[in-house]
Amino acid sequence: MSLNALRDLFVDELRDVLSAEKQLLKALPKMAKAATSPDLRKGFETHLAQTETHVERLVQVFESIGQTARAKTCKAMKGLIEEGSELMEEDADSDVMDAALIAAAQKVEHYEIATYGTLATWAKLLGQKKAVSLLVQTLSEEKATDEKLSQLAETTVNEAAMSK
Repeated sequence: MSLNALRDLFVDELRDVLSAEKQLLKALPKMAKAATSPDLRKGFETHLAQTETHVERLVQVFESIGQTARAKTCKAMKGLIEEGSELMEEDADSDVMDAALIAAAQKVEHYEIATYGTLATWAKLLGQKKAVSLLVQTLSEEKATDEKLSQLAETTVNEAAMSK
């Protein structure tokens, strides 16, 4: 795909984040299974349902701009998930593993926050009001997930890992 205009870049990045979200759909059940904290496990399960909605919203964004929803492999998410997978293979205390899982999840969330923020800005510049609305909604959910992960880490998980 040639990137000759902001619209081209916008579509290219939409394809990238669609891939990222689809990769995350496969990774979150594994993260939930690896978590020992019931709250963390529930958080991953909740985010899995949200991620399904994020994919649906992205399809709506593509439709709103007259494009076919087609993913392009997101190498950044692939790397983040690979890093998380390697972590889950470590021989770690369960509380320490939960702390590591939160760290891995927050890396993913921060990547998604940056991506959705950029996409929302570009959609606004391109006059794509429906796309802006959909992207901002997902951005808000990604920020809320990051905040929940921070709260969980600060209130229970990191403390439990420190006592090891």
